[in-house]
Amino acid sequence: MISLVLAMVWSRRGQAVTLALLALLAVASAVAAPAYLAAVDRAVAAGQIATAVPAELGLTVSARQNERTQDVVEGPSVDFTDVAEALVQLPGFTYVNSSEYPTVGIEPDKQYASRLVFRQNVCVHVQVLTGRCLAGEGDVLLGEHTAKRLDLAAGDLIKLTSAIYNADPRDPGYIPDGIPKELTVAGTYRAADAESAYWGTHGYFTTLYGLGPGEPVFTNAATLRAMDHGNTELAIDGTAEPAALDADRLDDLRAGLDRLRTTSTQLGSSLQISTELPRLLDRIDAGRASAQLLVPVLAVPLVLLACFCIFLAVGYGAQGRQSELAAVALRGPRWWVRWWLATGESLVAVAIGAVAGCLAGQLLVNAVAANRFPGVGVDPGWSSLRYAPAAALAALIAAVAAQRRPLLSPVVTLLRRTPVRGNAHRAIFTEAIVVVLAVVAGMQLSLSNGSLTGIGLFAPALLILALALLAARAVLPIVTRYAARALSRGRPGVALAGFQLSRRPGAERLFALLVATVAVVGFAVAGVDAAARGRVVEAELGTGADRVLTVAPVYRTQLLEAVRRADPEGAYAMAAVRLPDGGANQPGGLAVDSQRLAAVATWPAGSPDAGEVARDLRPAAADPFVFKGDDINVVATGSGLPEEGKGIRLNLALSSVTGLGDTQVQLGEVREGRQTYQQRVATCRDGCRLNGIGFTAIGTALGIRARIVINELGTINPVRPVLARDQLADPGRWRMPENGRLTADPGGLRIDLDASEGLAAGTWMYPSGTPYPLPVAHAGRLPTDRVVTGLDAKDLVVAPVAELPAVPQLGRYAVLADLEYTDRLSVDGGQAQIPQVWLNAAAPDDVLDRFAEQGLTVLVDTRSAQVARALDHQGPALALWFHLLAGGLAVLLGAGALVLAAAVDRSRRVADLAALRAQGLSRGAADRATLWTYPVLVVFAAVVGLAVAVLAWELTGWALPLAGLEPPDLPLPTRPGADALLAAGAAVLAVLVLVALATGRNLRARVNRLSTVVHRGPRDHL
Repeated sequence: MISLVLAMVWSRRGQAVTLALLALLAVASAVAAPAYLAAVDRAVAAGQIATAVPAELGLTVSARQNERTQDVVEGPSVDFTDVAEALVQLPGFTYVNSSEYPTVGIEPDKQYASRLVFRQNVCVHVQVLTGRCLAGEGDVLLGEHTAKRLDLAAGDLIKLTSAIYNADPRDPGYIPDGIPKELTVAGTYRAADAESAYWGTHGYFTTLYGLGPGEPVFTNAATLRAMDHGNTELAIDGTAEPAALDADRLDDLRAGLDRLRTTSTQLGSSLQISTELPRLLDRIDAGRASAQLLVPVLAVPLVLLACFCIFLAVGYGAQGRQSELAAVALRGPRWWVRWWLATGESLVAVAIGAVAGCLAGQLLVNAVAANRFPGVGVDPGWSSLRYAPAAALAALIAAVAAQRRPLLSPVVTLLRRTPVRGNAHRAIFTEAIVVVLAVVAGMQLSLSNGSLTGIGLFAPALLILALALLAARAVLPIVTRYAARALSRGRPGVALAGFQLSRRPGAERLFALLVATVAVVGFAVAGVDAAARGRVVEAELGTGADRVLTVAPVYRTQLLEAVRRADPEGAYAMAAVRLPDGGANQPGGLAVDSQRLAAVATWPAGSPDAGEVARDLRPAAADPFVFKGDDINVVATGSGLPEEGKGIRLNLALSSVTGLGDTQVQLGEVREGRQTYQQRVATCRDGCRLNGIGFTAIGTALGIRARIVINELGTINPVRPVLARDQLADPGRWRMPENGRLTADPGGLRIDLDASEGLAAGTWMYPSGTPYPLPVAHAGRLPTDRVVTGLDAKDLVVAPVAELPAVPQLGRYAVLADLEYTDRLSVDGGQAQIPQVWLNAAAPDDVLDRFAEQGLTVLVDTRSAQVARALDHQGPALALWFHLLAGGLAVLLGAGALVLAAAVDRSRRVADLAALRAQGLSRGAADRATLWTYPVLVVFAAVVGLAVAVLAWELTGWALPLAGLEPPDLPLPTRPGADALLAAGAAVLAVLVLVALATGRNLRARVNRLSTVVHRGPRDHL
């Protein structure tokens, strides 16, 4: 019996090979998904490690020890051996010891100390430019910029003294705290790689105001100990080597970090252990979790498609062997003999393909991983084969289910060439079950808010299958009517092709299969394209510009003027400051130098022109009120003031016009009668802008009422008024939102204060030259009262001038305002919140040095390209490559099913068309019937398949985690680009059309040969 089945396989070896290949693809698909997940797990870890900052790749154990008191009970010495055991249990780390303390002696400004640093193996990590490296006690290395600035060279003698910081506001700065020691400049150095993990997180080379790039004075341990000093900062920096960060050892690393954290807790405050490694590990875990959701989304429809292909292919083959099965049934064998002869041929082919598929799936993933994740490798275990038996069993079940009708049908039915359609209700019932499952899965996905768990995970697969089946039900009757109309119009070739599609048993399922094939490819491309465009938006719009520098705290005017001086033409740089958080009911905000907005910022798509928005944000305004010197002089007359101890204090909010900073000046308590209030304000030595005049209660009295007349505003050195008397007295030049009324007075500007709830929080009047309400562009709905939080954390009324899809860097619920105007409306005199400098691609290479010269210390340098690279190495981006792999496998499945269907149909169609040729059918009509049957089917399927893909994406694509691990609130693309979908559809169509044309050409050749034999007759042929 086995030999008979093998003979059957050999006699139809072409169909057997095709069926085996389909089974191979089915099992390979099931193997590829877990294999790819294992590879992605490793790639996610490698990618996050490659894009991590130094703080995330190491740890620091630090302590402070006072050498003078370490033998005293109040100042115990520090023993790093307390953590030695925990550090040893972190294999794969390289440890570097360091110690340092501040010194004075060579810096001319007491605001800056020289960091005297011992760091283990420092000579290996610096480039000695002049002189030599450290040798004996008393040697030091100076940075190249420090040596040039201080005019020091190798061989010079210097004196350094341990220092401490004096916080006395009357004379702040570093002062000596030890005995000076004479040292020798052994050489000058340049850091070989200032970003290397070797340097830890100590910020040795941070740019400093007035000094340029920070450069420690490096020395050896003997010199550091020999100097008389007090507090010493001690540290052990551990850097994780590749072995410690191996993807297979991350669990061990996390366990070791937990033990180290426990040790740190037990030691109390004597030792501090800081590391960002847990954050890196959490990010890796989150990326892997995203990948484990995205890969099954297309792995499931791919396996279903493979089983559908096998079901269809075996069903086609069984229909082609109906006469054989009828002969077997006539002999009346036992049921298992009939079953084996009916299914054995298909089962043998499927079994062989399934075994080969286990190896093929792993090899395919190996090839993809080697190309896409070079140097990462794949999981060496056998975990990828865990689904192979289930896939093979599913393929075998599909093969058996496809032959249920020949096995159960009577001989009369098997001998009929015209198919029996009595089982149509069963097909409708089956399709109805698929549709119901698709609806249930979609509802769960929607009700769970996109949670890809349970049956919701199968929603895309079931939806694609259901839509494909419904499309087949709808389209093929249309083909039937078209074929009938073509026949009535005398176009037999077109009619025969149409009837072949509409009346052939299994043609409806073949069409559904091809639709599902195109839909799977379209869905895969939709996910990849939407995610790729979303990552571009995250990287560019989320960063705000090509490059964003976050600087050390500075005053707002200082930031604004520094950037303008560094880039006077506004070609590449823009100052930006974050507005304070106003709470859940108020949007965030960003204040920028709007004159440079169009040139620098990344502008959201679908927004009004950036130049127009910038002009609207900064309408023409009156010149500000400016004090011309630093000796501020205010003359005011008070009357009706509260009793003693409950008075009113006069304040001024001032901003330097040259970027020296902002300040709030307290001039003193307002007295009865005409009084002069004077104060020297260092910030105003080059002139100051008046932002506001404030009144604050001394004490907590309620119901404050008083009259104050501002008689003069100006300076006494030089003597210059801010405004002429008539201008000062003009109420139209001032604005007081609350607690007072402004009127003109013969002596100046009269303010009638009326604060029923007191003035503990103060009240202010402002120059009215600044546009108010403040013009803003906004994303999202503004509060009904149109109030946001200003730079000084006070309520700020705004006027919308433009609506944006998103504010760069902040997202879909924020406002954008002009920095200078917003600062004019602020009276806190405080520093900027998150001060930044945004740069475009035209920024010069020495841009950091230019900003350092202007007093800006760069803390973080973020580039959109770096953000994009980091996003490309996160789990969602890496997992989506499986979608492309799944699309390729789907095309192979569809092509294989098409080839097998054409091969089974070939013998019957050759006989039918040859007979029609003998009865007068023209060769051209026969050629059209043979050549265009399957290509037309493929074209219809491609069009419908793309529509199914779009609909399936609209219904389920929103639930896929495409936007990275911590997606910002940005208008990320939710739909794929039409060009990507059309390109994918065209590619699939081209492949399937070529396969269909090849089968049609083979059929045409056979028909023509047989027709020639029929026309010649048997004798002529012989």
